[in-house]
Amino acid sequence: MCTGANYTTRDHYFGRNLDLEFSYNETVTVTPRNFPFEFRKTDPMRTHHAIIGMATIADGYPLYYDATNEKGLSMAGLNFPENADYKPEVAGKTNITPFEFIPWILGQFETVGEVKAALETISLVDISFSVDFPLSPLHWIISDRTASITVESVKEGLKVYDNPVGVLTNNPTFDIQLFNLNNFMHLSKNPPEKHFSDELEFDVYSRGMGAIGLPGDLSSASRFVKVAFTKMNSVSGDSESESISQFFQILGSVAQQRGCVEVSPGKFEITIYSSCCNTDKGIYYYTTYENSQVTGIDMHKEDLDGTDLVDYPLIKGQQIRMEN
Repeated sequence: MCTGANYTTRDHYFGRNLDLEFSYNETVTVTPRNFPFEFRKTDPMRTHHAIIGMATIADGYPLYYDATNEKGLSMAGLNFPENADYKPEVAGKTNITPFEFIPWILGQFETVGEVKAALETISLVDISFSVDFPLSPLHWIISDRTASITVESVKEGLKVYDNPVGVLTNNPTFDIQLFNLNNFMHLSKNPPEKHFSDELEFDVYSRGMGAIGLPGDLSSASRFVKVAFTKMNSVSGDSESESISQFFQILGSVAQQRGCVEVSPGKFEITIYSSCCNTDKGIYYYTTYENSQVTGIDMHKEDLDGTDLVDYPLIKGQQIRMEN
């Protein structure tokens, strides 16, 4: 499963945890403006906004997990099993396959408002990239500096939700996840107040008691509540170091540790990587399960007018600074 989030200090940050039991050899991938994007059922995009994000490159094509374009628009696909429903090709619609969705959106739009207007004319169609890369059941979070939406292709059709909390996990559907926050409105960053009874005396014996009841398990519904509470109460300075440190702490609040979620005998879901992109500067930061040192790639240090993909394999081994 996965978790996506936004965070704003002086700059805007967007990223996610990728939680899986295996890796597809993903790399940080920069797609320059003149890389030709071919689409299965609509016109190709010969020139477009430059994009940076995490992708698996298959047959020369970047299959993005999460990405940001040079205008600051960001998007991530998260697992949505048993709910995602892709359609046959629909006449009169712009038919986009789910693996093309991120390039198609980030290649041409700059704001969430533009995306919402475009989504009225598209259908996500049931076409796999290849036999080796069948479609994943996904839903998406799309964000700019001021707004965020969630997009879900379900049996009833394409649903687009305003996302006021700026986070996303997995199942159930987003409307249910958002409604579930009502059950936690009593949580607070402040010490609790006495409401139980006027006849009893109570002792606030520990810091943090205002958030008693905040879920701590690794289910997607619980992670949604926890990351929303953590993100919406987070405070940091506005320097780059303070901002990205706080963002990784937000994602760390719902990270998955090997051994806690067994998906099959001897196979465990872990947080393979966590990402944090400064969407204003186009710098993509990441950590991996065994490498807690932050690594950064600046898209603007590449030739963004080029035609060839640029990719950086992940540094997965722990980087330790010895002081003696």
